[in-house]
Amino acid sequence: MHQQLLLVTGKGGVGKSAVSAALAIEAARRGQKVLAIGMVEKRGLAAHLGVESLSYEATEVRPGVFALGIERPAALDEYLRIVLRVPKLSRIGPVARAFDALASAAPGIRETVTMGKVLFETRTNNWDLVVADAPPSGAIGSHIRAPKTVAELVGAGKVREQTRWMEDLMGDRARTGLVMVTLAEELPTVETAETLKWISEEGLIGVAEVITNRILEPLGARIPADLSTPIGAAAALHDGIFQEQQRWLAQLPDRGRELPYLFGVTGPVEVAERIADELEQR
Repeated sequence: MHQQLLLVTGKGGVGKSAVSAALAIEAARRGQKVLAIGMVEKRGLAAHLGVESLSYEATEVRPGVFALGIERPAALDEYLRIVLRVPKLSRIGPVARAFDALASAAPGIRETVTMGKVLFETRTNNWDLVVADAPPSGAIGSHIRAPKTVAELVGAGKVREQTRWMEDLMGDRARTGLVMVTLAEELPTVETAETLKWISEEGLIGVAEVITNRILEPLGARIPADLSTPIGAAAALHDGIFQEQQRWLAQLPDRGRELPYLFGVTGPVEVAERIADELEQR
C-alpha cells in the first residue's frame, strides 16, 4: 500500500487493532516514520503496541512508531484554536461547555472533530505513514461522511473551507485509503460486503485493501476414518473450518492479503509482531 493515510476498520472482533499496530510496525521496519492513532477505542491499539495507554500527544512507543489516542475535548479545543482562532477552551468557561454541547448534539460535528485530527496529522507531512485504528465498520460511515454532512449544514465561511480540504484529502486515492479487516465467517463477510458497497456508492474514499484475518491452512493429510479418536475429531474439525472459510472467502467482493491463524500466540504484542511478519512476506 502506497498511501500516506490508512484508515483501518472492520466488524468488532476481527482484529482491526492488531492489524493497525502490525501495519505501523511493518512500515517502521522499512524505515518509515509512522504515527498510529486510536480514534475511538484506544486500549486495543495500545495493548498491541506494548503500552498501557495512549495520550493525546504523539509519543514514540517503539523505534519509528509514534502513537496517540484521540480525546474529543482536546481535539475540539485544538480545532477551535488553530482553525477558528478561538482562545483555549479552559479560559472561556461557559462558552467551552456550549461548544462541547454543540459537538455532542449537532450532526457530524463530533465525527468531524475526530476525523479532523487524523487528517490534520496527515496534512502536516510530519509522518511518512499515518495508520488510524478507526471505528468499527458499523460506525465508519458516519465518520467518513462527517465533513460532507457538516458542509451541507454550513454553506460558507471557515468551517466550510475546513471541511472542503478534509473531503479533498480523504478522497485523494493516492494519499488516503481504507483498509477493511475481516474474517472468513458469515457475519464479518456480509458486513464487509455491505460496507464496500456503501463506500463504492458514496465515492468519498478509496479502498486500499481487504485483509482477511485468521485463515486456516489446508489440513495437508487424510482425515482418519475413526472420528471418535482425539486425532480424528481434531482433523475433521480443522477440515470443516477450512472448508467453511473457503466458502465465505469466495463470497468476498474484494480479496487482498490473507493472514494465518496464529496458533499458540497469546500476547497482543506478539500477535502484532507476527502479523507484521506476515504482512512483510505477502
